[in-house]
Amino acid sequence: MSVFDPNLIHPKSPHHLSYGGLNRNDMARRDTGLIKRLTAQLETRYIIVWRGLNLFKSDITGLKSMRWLTIEAVSSFLDEAICIYLGKDRSQVEYVCLDISKYPEDKLGPLSANGQFGDLREANPSISGDDGSILAYAKAMCHWHAHSEHCSVCGSFALSSEAGHTRKCTNVDCAVVHFPRTDSAVIVAVTFEDKILLGRQAIWPKGMLSVLAGFVEPGETLEHAVAREVYEEAGVITKNVSYQHSQPWPFPASLMVGFRAEAVSHKLTINTQEIEIAEWYSRDEIAKFDGVTMYLPRPLSISRRLIEEWLYEV
Repeated sequence: MSVFDPNLIHPKSPHHLSYGGLNRNDMARRDTGLIKRLTAQLETRYIIVWRGLNLFKSDITGLKSMRWLTIEAVSSFLDEAICIYLGKDRSQVEYVCLDISKYPEDKLGPLSANGQFGDLREANPSISGDDGSILAYAKAMCHWHAHSEHCSVCGSFALSSEAGHTRKCTNVDCAVVHFPRTDSAVIVAVTFEDKILLGRQAIWPKGMLSVLAGFVEPGETLEHAVAREVYEEAGVITKNVSYQHSQPWPFPASLMVGFRAEAVSHKLTINTQEIEIAEWYSRDEIAKFDGVTMYLPRPLSISRRLIEEWLYEV
């Protein structure tokens, strides 16, 4: 494997969290001594996750870039950490994620001089593509481990294996191997003539409007999921559903698959059990959003990109 060039493999330029950044080095995971070897190497870089939060370098503009640490800074946390091999960067430097969630906040003091824990969704939009992707990868793996300590078949403890990329049931009569889970979701910019459909869920921050989205159900295609979600939420029949790009979204464990679609009619029938409101908005109307009572999603999200691609395509 290699560190793939995201600008070669994506049909359009990649979005935040979607660059990859590492050679995941699948073959190396099968070496049972891998983690021990890496912790003995001074050049190994450690990505820290604590209770769903990543460790960042920060300044007055916010969470600016990924903060990796050396063995000297993390050695006191190894005993209770979940260790996950992430892979190699373009310089062949190897990365290990440490989930130190078992440590209470008052034990994190030694790390305070090295960075700031924060929510990846709130990272500064200038964060590099590689940094954002590595942090998203680490966060997703930690979430899976935190929710997979026991075998879903028999309930026995499942032991981390393959350098953190599987968990194996310790019940010899079961011995099922579990793999990390990703939940596929579709997100779509629906347009009708010169307007785009924006809505909101009641649980979202007040004033935020976005495109519609939902999880893919068993037995349906991604395109079918788009058509179903838009109809279920807004009563709109869609046509010409076309893929745009995708984005890992580890909040907690999704892959957002982005689409464009056209509405057959502008008529809306809002399902208030699904969404609070939905309306058609022109470019001029969106330009007048005041950033308080009405505003678009965070720049890091694929939802924002889908909206902005429509806004600036004319």
